[in-house]
Amino acid sequence: MATKKITAFYIDGCPYCRQARTALKELTAENEKFSSVSLEWINENQHPEISEQFDYNYVPAMFIDGKKIYEAHPGEKFEECKGNVKRVLEAAM
Repeated sequence: MATKKITAFYIDGCPYCRQARTALKELTAENEKFSSVSLEWINENQHPEISEQFDYNYVPAMFIDGKKIYEAHPGEKFEECKGNVKRVLEAAM
């Protein structure tokens, strides 16, 4: 079964973006099926023409088919982030 593509926005140096990437690595190591999901990371500072087409305030922000599935928030802890990234991966399956 084909998976849906995840579009994720980030900013260089963002601790929450780094946390999400770590969560993604852990989740794909824990469950091989997640490695089949296509995820495109877009740097919002380098591609404002793309990021301004999406509705979000904080990064990382992850979308499937233009619908926001996850958006980090200030103070978000790693376990919460990991749970949210897992939810995005499952939605893409």
